[in-house]
Amino acid sequence: MRVPNADLFYPRTIMDSEFLPGEASGSGSVDSDFGFAFNDSNFSDRVLRIEIMPDLPETKSDADGCSSIADWARNRKRRREDFKKETDVVVQREEQILNCNMPDTVDGVTYENQDEEAVEMIEESPSDVGLNSNQIACRKSSNQTRTRSLDKLSLAHLPIAFLYGNDTAHSNDSTWNIDCSTVLRVKTIHISSPILAAKSPFFYKLFSNGTRESEQRHVTLRIHASEETAFLDLLNFMYSNTLSTTTPTALLDVLMAADKFEVASCMRYCSRLLQNLPMTCESALLYLDLPSSVLMADAVQPLTDVAKQFLAARYKDVTKFQVEVLNLPLTGIEAVFSSDDLQVASEDAVYDFVLKWARTHYSKLEERREVLATRLGRLIRFPYMTCRKLKKMLTCNDFDPELASKVVLEALFFKAETPYRQRALASEEANVTYRFVERAYKYRPVKVVEFELPRQQCVVYLDLKREECVHLFPAGRVYSQAFHLGGQGFFLSAHCNMDQQSSFHCFGLFLGMQEKGSVTFTVDYVFAARSKPTEDYVSKYKGNYTFTGGKAVGYRNLFGIPWTAFMADDSIYFINGILHLSAELTIRQ
Repeated sequence: MRVPNADLFYPRTIMDSEFLPGEASGSGSVDSDFGFAFNDSNFSDRVLRIEIMPDLPETKSDADGCSSIADWARNRKRRREDFKKETDVVVQREEQILNCNMPDTVDGVTYENQDEEAVEMIEESPSDVGLNSNQIACRKSSNQTRTRSLDKLSLAHLPIAFLYGNDTAHSNDSTWNIDCSTVLRVKTIHISSPILAAKSPFFYKLFSNGTRESEQRHVTLRIHASEETAFLDLLNFMYSNTLSTTTPTALLDVLMAADKFEVASCMRYCSRLLQNLPMTCESALLYLDLPSSVLMADAVQPLTDVAKQFLAARYKDVTKFQVEVLNLPLTGIEAVFSSDDLQVASEDAVYDFVLKWARTHYSKLEERREVLATRLGRLIRFPYMTCRKLKKMLTCNDFDPELASKVVLEALFFKAETPYRQRALASEEANVTYRFVERAYKYRPVKVVEFELPRQQCVVYLDLKREECVHLFPAGRVYSQAFHLGGQGFFLSAHCNMDQQSSFHCFGLFLGMQEKGSVTFTVDYVFAARSKPTEDYVSKYKGNYTFTGGKAVGYRNLFGIPWTAFMADDSIYFINGILHLSAELTIRQ
């Protein structure tokens, strides 16, 4: 369902979690250890016959081994398209077989069998059964069996199409020409249906879906050779609640198998073990690139959170790793630029970099607009971009014009709000979006009001938090983002420096011009600050200066008091923990 009031880049969809009867969400209880009953006929009510099928030619089996995360990733990438979410289930009574191959789809969609008449189910041996990655062949010997609806036969709420008889099963569909029926080997394991059903919705539905097949003692399960070791480890876990394997690649295989057979407790277990292993950029990107069904699972969320935090910390200073970050996949870019602690000069720099990444990885305009609208746009905190850059965005062809207009308008409305209201908006939507959250920019954002007549003039507002001022001591400085007047770029800088006459630390404010060269500007300027009790802006220093570029002018002790008095708890210059500064600039004619 959609969340009301979601912003343009956050069309959130909430999925209802499904739990077994009696299983509490997020339960921290310790499950019983039934390891003694694993594959023991004395404690089992069914026999699981595991048929090991050959992998596709491109797929590397476990026998070949994956010695590293990189090998595992390459192997999974080769087989992802073929194995997506398939499970071949066979419920067997003598020669009666049910092959269930379940493709990826949206849960909760019901597809009914459209045939109105009863259809005879054909008996065939396992070697005669054809497999298709998007179809299910259900054959039964009884002529009295009538067609059942999907919601009874589906083992995982997935859409299934029925094929009846040899003619249908061996239709002209080219996918049926692939010989997938060869069984490499067979393993037989004694199982307890209550134990498996208690751990897995998949097995719960298999053993209780109301069909005659669900009542049979022998169950045949078909898996690929590359899944054999992981599936056996998974079965063992469902009894003992522990795994013997500890290598990253083996844990990832078990995690995939646990997702396939819906064993959430095993997914949580694998996730915790993987979190405790040393994280690398390679492994972090791999965890974020797991299939969507795995990533959506609550059990894996802590692992993906740790992976995102690792990448965000690794590439915190983007300027040092521009080439590496530019080569990151989409999931990596999202992890890095979602961080509040990203060390960038300004949000303009984020906008420029994201746009550069999109142009590098998506050469087609339609694809680039799509990814910017659905994925990348949410990474840019437009309200903290400069008006100059927002204006350029309106003419940027990479963004859909309608979307660009809405984003810019929202950003301008946010800028017009008071600082208190801005903080309130950021707090209100903290759980939905971070677009109103200010990053730790190297250059502090400013508000600028410009006038053209009667003279070119602008008023610049700079707010500094008390914590930022604390960090300036004893000799630090913080710069504002650039603003423009008369076509030239200017900036403000706040300093903690020594008063030359009294030899104590104090707060200073300076005005500088960016451009270097022969251009000269004579500017009248006035520095002011809000103070208690009126909380109005009070002029502190005024003067004029002819800028030649690369120069700065200001006052070393703006308030005429020592640093200790300026930072005192009863200081009149901090209002709700914020120091409000302004600079009025006027170009002399």
